[in-house]
Amino acid sequence: MDEVRDVLVRDGRIEAVARGVAGPEGIPRIDAQGLVVAPGLIDVHVHLREPGAEHKETIRTGARSAAAGGFTTIWAMPNTDPPLDDPAAVGFVREEARRWARQGEGGARVSPVAAASLGLAGRQMTEIGGLVEAGAVAVTDDGHPIHDPALMRRLLEYTQSFGIPVLQHAEDMALSAGGVMNEGAVATALGLRGIPNASEATVVARDIYLAELTGGHVHVQHVSTREAVELIRLAHERGVRVSGEASPHHMALTEEAVRGYRTEAKMNPPLRSEADRRAVRQGLIDGVLECVATDHAPHHYEEKEREFDDAPFGIVGLETALAVCIGELVTPGDLPLFDLIERMSAAPARLMGIEGGTLRPGSRADLVLFDPEEAWTVDPANFRSKSRNTPFGGWEVTGRVKRTIVGGETRYAEGG
Repeated sequence: MDEVRDVLVRDGRIEAVARGVAGPEGIPRIDAQGLVVAPGLIDVHVHLREPGAEHKETIRTGARSAAAGGFTTIWAMPNTDPPLDDPAAVGFVREEARRWARQGEGGARVSPVAAASLGLAGRQMTEIGGLVEAGAVAVTDDGHPIHDPALMRRLLEYTQSFGIPVLQHAEDMALSAGGVMNEGAVATALGLRGIPNASEATVVARDIYLAELTGGHVHVQHVSTREAVELIRLAHERGVRVSGEASPHHMALTEEAVRGYRTEAKMNPPLRSEADRRAVRQGLIDGVLECVATDHAPHHYEEKEREFDDAPFGIVGLETALAVCIGELVTPGDLPLFDLIERMSAAPARLMGIEGGTLRPGSRADLVLFDPEEAWTVDPANFRSKSRNTPFGGWEVTGRVKRTIVGGETRYAEGG
């Protein structure tokens, strides 16, 4: 719906969406004049670093960072230390987020994604039934690819019993070995080892065939190449259960951002060529890539200050995603705002079979209120995240989150 309406929330649920809703006496009222009221954003690809690297991010700070960006649900990746490969670890992430919420310091809902293999080692499949029972919503070895095709086949077969997807960081480690940025002219000019497009595309092609063979659902994370977009497009035409996500940075930046050995632009998959950027962007517009995901990857300042070869991959993205996407897609007139919200909220909910992404009466009151026209400057010092590693620092962007409501409770309010 794209109309001016009142939204009545009671007991954590949306009770009515209509004009002139009075509501009961004494109920708190929020003036949303001039703002967009949308279903809360959902990010299915976030790194929270706890347990093991709490100096970068914790479950509490990551959830609060997400709420500041308009997200009401985030999926936490399992490549922590130790990894989330047993029910106790999975349960810890879920309960830690709930504990902070009960203490009034919560942010977005946090859903744990379990490791696909024990120790993320890519050899022995985890006990998926127990992990799902503990709260896992998907499996992945993110940070690493699931490189063994036999293991991927078993995962795609077994996860169907639980109705969950297999998330894949698509990378052929042999092809990308030693690479620190995109393979091409910029890497040559900088004297850095590159990661070819084929590293991503070959794994995507293999997984599409395995999904077709098994009927399982494989979701390709942070798609970065034009070849992978085309492979997914063709797979959709055959009815294969493959989906993909686009990251704001892969739609907004190219390998040129690395010039000057800027470690804040070092990520994996790397920023690619202009042709790849355009393909990923168009893939999201066309719906080939169904949703936006940030791949929020916090790192400490001192780690990112190392020489380019030694600095870790990854950037933070929860607090800039909406504005970067508005600037990249909506402002030029290539994607209506309504459709962008669909790809950041309804689509991930529908794709992954989870609650959210709607304002329908009876649904959970997960909402974001934002000004789509307010201009602001990205200042990493103001992030709720513990980390500041972003290539968007100093950018003039448009679209500002004013309030984020989770289950009827305000978890973020500008100036609050």
